[in-house]
Amino acid sequence: MSYFKRFLQHAKPYKKLWVATIILNILYAIFTTLSYVVLMPTLNILFKDTEKVYTKPVYKGFTESVNKEYLNDLLNYYVTYSNENLGIESTLFYVISVVIIIFLLKNLFSYLGQLTMVFLKNSVLNDMRKLMYNKVIGMHLSYYSKMKKGDVMNRATGDLGVINETYLNLVITFIREPLNMILTMTVLVYTNWKLSMFMFTFLPVAGLVISIISKKIKQQSGEIYYKNGLLLGLIEESISGLKIIKAFNGEFSFGRRFANLSKEVKHLGNKMSTREVLASPMSEFLGIVTIAALLWYGGKMVLIEEVLNRGTFIAFIATAYNVLTPAKAIAKANNNIKMGDAAAERVFTVLDTANEVTEKTNPVIINDFKEEIAFTNISFKYGENYVLEDFSLNIPKGKTVALVGQSGSGKSTLANLLTRFYDVNKGSISVDGKDIKDISKESLRGLMGVVTQNSTLFNDTVANNIALSKPDATKEEIVHAAKIANAYEFITELDNGFDTIIGDRGSSLSGGQQQRIAIARAVLKSPPIMILDEATSALDTESEQLVQLALEKMLENRTSLIIAHRLSTIQKADLIVVMRKGRIIEQGRHDELLQKKGEYYKLVTMQTLE
Repeated sequence: MSYFKRFLQHAKPYKKLWVATIILNILYAIFTTLSYVVLMPTLNILFKDTEKVYTKPVYKGFTESVNKEYLNDLLNYYVTYSNENLGIESTLFYVISVVIIIFLLKNLFSYLGQLTMVFLKNSVLNDMRKLMYNKVIGMHLSYYSKMKKGDVMNRATGDLGVINETYLNLVITFIREPLNMILTMTVLVYTNWKLSMFMFTFLPVAGLVISIISKKIKQQSGEIYYKNGLLLGLIEESISGLKIIKAFNGEFSFGRRFANLSKEVKHLGNKMSTREVLASPMSEFLGIVTIAALLWYGGKMVLIEEVLNRGTFIAFIATAYNVLTPAKAIAKANNNIKMGDAAAERVFTVLDTANEVTEKTNPVIINDFKEEIAFTNISFKYGENYVLEDFSLNIPKGKTVALVGQSGSGKSTLANLLTRFYDVNKGSISVDGKDIKDISKESLRGLMGVVTQNSTLFNDTVANNIALSKPDATKEEIVHAAKIANAYEFITELDNGFDTIIGDRGSSLSGGQQQRIAIARAVLKSPPIMILDEATSALDTESEQLVQLALEKMLENRTSLIIAHRLSTIQKADLIVVMRKGRIIEQGRHDELLQKKGEYYKLVTMQTLE
């Protein structure tokens, strides 16, 4: 299915708007043609070229009366009657009044047609934005290790706007303009078939020239959209890392990168615009050539052969231009198709990307945790090399298991696998004997509270950041969670307390303050399973001790998986697992592992010396 057809599927729910838009544009095309048709009797009256008919022609039925002779005689009869009885001035007034009414209706239908199209565009754009956003946030995390965030953002905003704008305009263009051309050409042939055939020989030549000009526009459009995505990504990275850029005097380096990338976009834009902009003046020039040829050929018919009225000829020329205008719009639409296809290819590529972390059609819903978490012979790799290999571990309900080891040993990966941010390549992870691949992701994550090493906060109030884990929480519950996380005191000292906007990623707070709000978020949820991925690493010594006491109280009778760098925080764990290169090399309680004087003993000794 073409991208254009796929896009139209998203417009199906708005059939009433579609029908209204199409009908209004058909009426616009009809009255556009009529606006030129009524010029003929008007000009003939002005030039006194109207043939006088004193006897009203006899109506012989629709099929026999819809012909040039009958209609001309009928019109001339009424003009003759009006001239004889009311005077030429009155006749001219009535004809001009008809012209005004027709032009009024033409513009009214044009306005209403465009208005319904605006409503349709905004409705479809709104639906596709939501679809794109849900796809973006629902995608597996490994997807974003391959894709640049700026490029994804550009696809979800800029590219989406391009296809919505171009494709829906194309629908109207290819309904209204061809109909406009057909009706107008019918009138022209009806008026003078010889002059019409002469004009029609020029149209295929114009179409061929425009087709040649518009080649490669789709390819160049795709390149520009991609480069714009890189630009957006660089801006996002620059703002996020502004502190580091300034600290290392990197403004010049990043400025140069941006300038080079922007220069590439400029060159691509210039190349595409050279073709795109040429289409309009070229079609205009070819139109003028056609009109000039008509003036030469038709002029002979009026001045030399005297087989055509002056008013009819002038009206014919004006009507002929109404063929060239939609032809020009269709030529421009050809460029827009290519631009829309390039944008649509990028958008639908995202929408068609399969989510590696899939969910079964009827997943198991779990509302409670009763027995144990089991990692059974699991293996996992991000790229070519395995981070975890043939790893097994059981975490009984109510127990606290701590994972320690060097960076890259697979500790955080276990937390990511348990929450199904990724899926194992081999083996299985089960909760209460049920493989987590069979469990609803929403209900699985509903049992878990997560505090990561890098606290993730949003540009919102303190209260809303804490309440993310429990949107219906009361103010008292939020305050209580903040107190447990040792965050209440500094929150109340902020300008607006819990209603303070904390900036992008919590930029107005210190690292320790950010982490304590993240801990308060997990405390508020109060889940049966807690995952702490170096949750206290950003806290100062005093805050760490206070939060550690609060966490120990909160973790009572809960199942906990703690990933720790500071070994002093896990001494009371029920089981400490020492990892290296994705494997368990030691496990036991704190005292037991110290007595073994193995890897754990070395780690503790090094931290003590530090």
